[in-house]
Amino acid sequence: MFINSDPVGLPGLAAMAVGFMVFMTALLAARMRARRDTADQGGKRDNRSVLGIVLQGFAIGMVAFGPIRTILDPLSPRALATAFVVLLIMLAVAGLFHWSSVAMGRNWALVARTRGDASLVTNGPFAYVRNPIYVALGLFMIAVAIAYGHSRMLIIALPLYALATWMRVALEEKVLRAAFGEEYGAYAKRVKRFLPGLI
Repeated sequence: MFINSDPVGLPGLAAMAVGFMVFMTALLAARMRARRDTADQGGKRDNRSVLGIVLQGFAIGMVAFGPIRTILDPLSPRALATAFVVLLIMLAVAGLFHWSSVAMGRNWALVARTRGDASLVTNGPFAYVRNPIYVALGLFMIAVAIAYGHSRMLIIALPLYALATWMRVALEEKVLRAAFGEEYGAYAKRVKRFLPGLI
């Protein structure tokens, strides 16, 4: 059963489409950079993070699917303000994702792993938070909910996304601690997981 959706306007949907294309461009660029160096360099990989990926995707899907009531006047202040907010969030999502994947370089991967020749990434956005890509994906989910008028679904989707993200972070931190030991421990004490200085 789907919670009733809020009315939305075409500008918000257009902003979401533009933002999604920018994000997909950043994602494809990250994949291309990662494929340049495909040789197996040893290291550790933990495929258990796939469950977290699936649950994160399900949470995002919860706010994406369902009826979209496109009934607002496209030139109304509400429709234009929503479009501005959605575009701003999506540009932040794409920018943060791109910045993160560039900082990670060949270390970027979908599933938790380290390479035998890897170094701990602490520059770029990783100097401020340890998991900037998960922050970006959480913002992506919020932008979808706003654009499609499904903000009430966040009541269910946000806790599910948080649980899935915690599952992935726990596995990734285990891999990183095994690979980098004291260096990662010092980094984890210095830099918060999701919000600078908070959590």
